[in-house]
Amino acid sequence: MDLWRHHAGTAPVLIDIPHCGTFVPPEIARAMTPEGRRLLDTDWHVEKLYSFAPRLGAGLFHATHSRYVADLNRDPDGKPLYPGADNTEVCPLRTFHDAEIWQQGRAPDAAEARRRVAAYWRPYHAALAAEIAGVKARHGYCVLLDAHSIFSELPRFFAGKLPDLNVGTADGRSCAPSLEAWSAEVLAAAGGFTQVVNGRFKGGYITRHYGRPGEGVHAVQLEMAMGAYLDEAAPERYDAGRAARLIAVLEQFVTALIAWSPD
Repeated sequence: MDLWRHHAGTAPVLIDIPHCGTFVPPEIARAMTPEGRRLLDTDWHVEKLYSFAPRLGAGLFHATHSRYVADLNRDPDGKPLYPGADNTEVCPLRTFHDAEIWQQGRAPDAAEARRRVAAYWRPYHAALAAEIAGVKARHGYCVLLDAHSIFSELPRFFAGKLPDLNVGTADGRSCAPSLEAWSAEVLAAAGGFTQVVNGRFKGGYITRHYGRPGEGVHAVQLEMAMGAYLDEAAPERYDAGRAARLIAVLEQFVTALIAWSPD
């Protein structure tokens, strides 16, 4: 199976969705626990939420393989995103709900992690980097929207309930200040959802690595609480009616990103 799916865009906006994949190669799946095989930490249905993007001219680039195979939004050498906090690995060992992903004695060791980074992580990032470069070559700049979702309550990582819409710009380092302000303004004006900028989620590896505003690449992460569009008790089920209100907001947001310019 291909490691990604891609719809080329005509606008300067590229939407990357690294955690929506659910495929696990059989030889890896055989080492997983029943809880691991649920793939509960998938960013469920995010590719469906953004399926309007090609109609607007935005590019869409998303993974097919589960983050349990290799987490595309983590540093390949194991550098933590949030030093001092509970961080997940490039080959995760425990679920977000703190359950074991791998059977006893079958968790990926350092050699297996290096193999998966070479086989899954690096090809995906080479293709993503090439796509970003292509957008920049055509328009003079690229706006990268790194799209995610997560359970609204996860005591392993944060206390209480997460806001619905969480914008991350690596504390302002991954994009122009005007794009950060524009993003916050558009989402706040849409109404109906709570939002925060650079709260618990400030942007993962993709936002921090590719977001280089001085070089014409402006990256913004949008982490959404899954409760804003689905029943978190059964996240595998997609409810188009429940998701419709959030999709309308996302379409407004992407339209605004397309309209923004660094000039």
